[in-house]
Formats: sequence, structure tokens, C-alpha cells
Amino acid sequence: MKELQHLNKYFYKYRYKLLSGIVITIIARIFLLFTPELIGTSVDILDEYRKGLVTDISFVKSELLKNILYIVGAAIIGGIFTFLMRQTLINVSRYVEYDLKNEVYQQYQRLSLSFYKSNRTGDLMSRISEDVGKVREYVGPALMYSINTLTLFVIALFLMFREAPTLTLYTIIPLPILSYFIYVLSRKIHKKSTIVQVWLSKLSTFTQESFSGISVIKSYSIEDQTNHDFDVLSAESRQKNIDLVKVQALFFPMMIFLIGLSNIIVIYIGGLQYISGEIASIGVIAKFIIYVNLLTWPVATVGWVTSVVQQAEASQKRINEFLKQEPEIKNKVEQPSIIEGTIEFKNVSFTYPDTNIQALKDVSFKLNKGETLAILGHTGSGKSTVLDLIGRLYDIDKGTITIDGTAIDQLNLNSLRDSIGYVPQDAFLFSDSIKNNIMFGKENATEEEVIAAAKNADVHKNIKGFSKGYDTVLGERGITLSGGQKQRISIARAIIKSPQILLFDDCLSAVDTETEEKILKNLFKLTEGKTTIIVSHRVSSAKNADKIIVLKDGQIVQNGTHETLIDSDGYYKELYLNQLTSKEIP
Repeated sequence: MKELQHLNKYFYKYRYKLLSGIVITIIARIFLLFTPELIGTSVDILDEYRKGLVTDISFVKSELLKNILYIVGAAIIGGIFTFLMRQTLINVSRYVEYDLKNEVYQQYQRLSLSFYKSNRTGDLMSRISEDVGKVREYVGPALMYSINTLTLFVIALFLMFREAPTLTLYTIIPLPILSYFIYVLSRKIHKKSTIVQVWLSKLSTFTQESFSGISVIKSYSIEDQTNHDFDVLSAESRQKNIDLVKVQALFFPMMIFLIGLSNIIVIYIGGLQYISGEIASIGVIAKFIIYVNLLTWPVATVGWVTSVVQQAEASQKRINEFLKQEPEIKNKVEQPSIIEGTIEFKNVSFTYPDTNIQALKDVSFKLNKGETLAILGHTGSGKSTVLDLIGRLYDIDKGTITIDGTAIDQLNLNSLRDSIGYVPQDAFLFSDSIKNNIMFGKENATEEEVIAAAKNADVHKNIKGFSKGYDTVLGERGITLSGGQKQRISIARAIIKSPQILLFDDCLSAVDTETEEKILKNLFKLTEGKTTIIVSHRVSSAKNADKIIVLKDGQIVQNGTHETLIDSDGYYKELYLNQLTSKEIP
């Protein structure tokens, strides 16, 4: 139960609803327990009439009718309170589920980029959906049935002891045996529940990756192999679930057996006591049989509740593993920061923590507010890493990065990222309308601003060509668009924000040179007064920049302007000549 202590704050938050639910549960059980008393009384009246102790048949009929009406009335009132009980306690579980999912989601938002590189999306989804769902069953149904069972036991045993203490002791003999079996089976259920949740996470991860990569699966014609892998994984997951269910299946038959044993004890021991005169009336035995049968379902739910608690603890343990993680990138400054846009790298070195690959080595450059920097180099030279460090997606190992003369880790993180418009090479679009994807950069943007941004990104004509225009809903990750269209919508999303710093990570690689030239002309107009960094493999994207640096193996090997670099031997001149020959440079 240690892992489930995390939920105590929610129990405290909804304490008044829980307390009212407990009170309602107690009232509902009290009315339910009127029935055995009334039936016992009715049996005694009939027994007295049979023995001749009561001779007035009208009196017997009136008493029986009165008891029947009381039983019906108690059942109706008990049913109403049972309904209220479920409405109160089950609703609390939904509130807790809502809060816990939000807590997990907010934690996902807080955690650093390295966390997502070491954890799969399917596993993240499984914990916020399946695991939280298991915890909800503990907070709602399991808690409700536990209170219900405890209340019924306490009141029923009190009434039973009041009537026949010795018979009650004989009746509850099976309970210690039941407790022992619950203890043994609970440990096995906890272990197997953990395994089931792990395999469910694996299954979720596999299916999520298969759906996301469906185009690759189809293009390589490996549907059969993927189906086979899924069959193997799902078969193993099914077996783990069957192993769990086999253990859980022992509960109910065991409950029925023990309740049946209690009934036999009541009939046999109660009958002997009635014959010997220890029990005053036959109605007591009738009451006890009904009490035992009333306890049948609550006792049977003990096994189910135990199973739910064990599964919830296993799930909450998985949730807590992520909730306890601290983000590597922390906001050290609460006060908002004003960002102008001057960026300086001083002997910056950085190694990716998950791969131990050194991406940058003693990189130094300065970019004044309003200037444009182009970064070129081979794949893996560290170009994108520079942009990641400016957005403080990672903290550097050595050196200093300053924005407007202030160390980047001494700036308010939200202010820093809010001042940046970032366009990644692999443009990510949401499964939403094109309009909303562009407005992601500025939620309160007007329709005119959306259209202007699309025109500047040279994608307006493409959008108008769709049947629903800007209201066209995209498939997952924008799968319904071409690579160039996705990049240009991503550019529109960045420039509509009008940030102080614009970062373009090879975001024109999927468009032709003519379209690239149009977009670049628009961008250079829009970026006037804004600090801009363009990562590219094309000289055409870099030639108009104020400064150009060339990276190789994480180090700056060339820097200057377009004019100075084409006059010097090196990577930039070779790239320029190659692209000039292939007419990639207008």
C-alpha cells in the first residue's frame, strides 16, 4: 500500500464527498439489515401460531402484512441510499482520475527532452490511460465495496452476537481461513499484475509505432512480418493475463465454499441449540441464514477488492516512477525575462547524455540583435544541436551561452522559449485543421494574420487548393500533405508568432530552389530586426546571411560572409561550386 499513499492528497481534497458517501453507505446497510429482523419475527409468529400459542388468525395476517410492508419500504429506502452511495463514491473516483491524469500530463510536460529519448510513446500512453484506470477502480469501486463490506460486517455481527453469541462464533469460523487465503493470493496477484501492466505497455508501444510508421511498413511490404510480430507479442500478453486470471479465479469458488460452510454450521449448530433450548425461537436460525447470505456478496467482493488493490498498487508504482523524476532542465528564475535577441556562444562543449556523443567542441560565435547567421556542415556536424541549446532543451557541459549578456540558465525558461520561433527539419503537424496548426504559434491570431503567414511561407495557394481550404483537417503528423507543404506550414506557424529569435533547422530541404528563393525573400523582410539562425545544406539559404559558420565534427572550421568564404578554399566553396554546377543556386 506504500505506493498508493500518493493518492492521500486526493482523498483529503475530496474528504467531504467521501465522508458523505460513507454516511450514506452506513444508512443504506442499516435499512438492508431490517429484512432479517422482520423475517425472523414473521417466522416466530408463524411458529407460535403452529404451536397454538397464538390463535387469532387475523392478528397473524395483520402482523405478516405489516412486516411485508416494512420489508418493501426498507428495500426501497435502502435502494435509494445505495444509488446515492454509488453516485457519491464513484464520482469521487472520476474526480481523482481526472486530477491524476492531469498530474501525469503536467509532469510529462515538465520533463526534459532526454526523458522522451529514453522512454517510448506507447509506454507513456499506457501509464496515463491503463494504469490510471486501474488506480481509479481502487479509488472508486474498491473503496465503495470495502466500506460497504465493513459496515455490513460490523452491524450484522453486532446483531448476531446480540441474538446468539455462541452460534455467531461458530458461524464466523471460516473467516480466519478466508483471511489466510486472501493474504497468499494477494501476493501472487500483485506480482502477476505488475507483469501484466508491463506487457500491456509493450503492446501499446508496438501498436503505436506500427500505426505511426504504417507508410514505411507498406513501402517495404513487411505487413506479414509485422502481423507475425504482433501475434507473438499479443499471445505473450494474453498468456500473462491468463496467468493472472487463473489466480483471481480461485477467489469466488473459495468464497462460495466458505459461505456454504457457514450455512451448514448455522443449520446444524443452530438446530442443536434450538432443540436444547439455548436459542429461544426458530426465527433466530432464519435470521442467521439470511445474515450469512447477506454477507455472501460482500465476502465474495473481498477477493475482487484485494485483486483491484494489488493491480492499483502495481499501476501506481509505474506512475510514481515518472512522477518522481525531476526534469534536468529547471527554471531557475521565476521573474519573467525580457529577451532582445543578442546570442553569444563562448567555448561551448556539449555531449548528449543518452549516447555520450560529443556534438560540440569549444564553439564560439556572437550574433547581435537583428543579425542573421547561417550554419552549414555535414550531417552530424552539430548544426541542430546549436539550435537545441539556444532553446535550452539541454544544458551545456562546458562554456557559456548568453542571451543579451545574461547566462541562458539565468533567464526565465518560459520567457526564453516564448521569444523563440522554431522550425524543425522534421516538421510536426497536429491532427487538426491547417488554420489551427498555423495558429499554434499565436492562439489569438486573426484570420488575416493566418493568411498573411501562409502567403509569406508560400503555401497559401496550396491551402486554397484543398476542398475545405484552411479548415482542412490533417491526418496524424500531417500525413495528408507533402514534405514541402508540411515544412511551409511549419514556417508559417513560426513567423505568425513574430518572436525575437527565429531558428530554422534545414526547413526548406523538401522544397525546390524556386520556392525556396520566394520564401527566403519573404523571410528576410519579416526577420528584419529579429535575430535569425538558418541551418541548411544549401548555399542558396545561407548566401544572404550576415554571418556564416561551417561546422565539422562539432567544431567551427570556417566563418565569415558569403563573399569571404567563396574566396577561401574549404567546405563552403566546394559546396557552392557543386550547387552552382547543379543550378541549385539562383
